[in-house]
This record gives sequence, structure tokens and C-alpha cells, in this order.
Amino acid sequence: MSDIPPETGTGPRDAVESLIRRGMAARREDRPDEAMRHMKAAVRLARFGEDPLALARALHGQANVERDGGNAHAAVALYLEAVPLCRQGDDPLILAHTARHLGDVLRELGEFNKAAQCYAEALAVYRADPAAPPLDAANAVRSAAILCEAQNEPDQARQLWLEARDLYGVAGVEAGVSESASHLERLR
Repeated sequence: MSDIPPETGTGPRDAVESLIRRGMAARREDRPDEAMRHMKAAVRLARFGEDPLALARALHGQANVERDGGNAHAAVALYLEAVPLCRQGDDPLILAHTARHLGDVLRELGEFNKAAQCYAEALAVYRADPAAPPLDAANAVRSAAILCEAQNEPDQARQLWLEARDLYGVAGVEAGVSESASHLERLR
């Protein structure tokens, strides 16, 4: 399966997106080697194109697979390449999603100030866009709340957990509502 050609479409972006979809499917089905092959192929193909957003999505996909495999530093490098490309694109929600993922890995590595900058950028986008998916916004708020707790900022964490709880409620994700409530109880 390593050299499966991408599905044909109307152009290079379709081929990149096809490889990304295949990589995401392999990732969901716990086939990390196959997921990595597809994501690396998507990145290689996207580098030849003139579509920064397609390259950003491919880099983001490969970064997710690296992160799944415990390769945090490799994931950071890929996310760091993807974020500026997202800023060139016309979809701020992709920027927000990618910045949040970069922030998560930086937070896990103890790079709290850098993570905070990523979360601030993601939250600014989500809060400014009324069409932002509530679940994506909730996940970004949750990440920022976890960071505030790690930095011993309970008042800010409390406000963020309240916001996350409400967004998870709108999204219909009871596990997120419960997690938020649990953190709020501990922060009393």
C-alpha cells in the first residue's frame, strides 16, 4: 500500500487532499506506518504546488502522526512550518486549529509562554468567527484552561473552564461538559 496513487481530481490540491484523507483514515484505524506514508506523500506533493494551504494541511497531518508516535519535537517543527502558511491562506479556522495543536505540543514540552501565544491566536480567531464550530472552539479554550492551571492562574483557568463547559454543551459533547465541571469544582 505504500505507493498507492492518489485519487484523481481536478488538480494537485485534490491529490494532496486525497492523500491526507487516506492518512487520516489510517490514523483513525491505528495504522501509524500507513498514516505516515500517506502524510509524507501529501507533504512531498504539496511542496511542488503553489497552494500554501494544501501544504499547511499536509504538514499538520504529518505533525499529528508524529505526535501520536511520541515525536513531539518533530511535530513542533512541522506545526511551526504550517502556521505561517495558514496565515497566507483564506481560511482562518485552519490557522486556529493548527495553532492550537502547536500550542498543545509546546505545553506538553513545558514551553508555556510559546503555548500561550498559540492559544491566544487560536482563541482570537474562534471568538471572532460566529461560524466557528463550537467543538473546535471548546477544544482551544480547554487547552488554554489547562495551561492556566499549569501556570497557577486559577482565576483565568476558572473563566476558561466556564467558557469551555458552555461550548461543549452547545456542541453536545457531554464528556467535555463533565471534564469542565470537574475542573471548576477543583478550582473552587
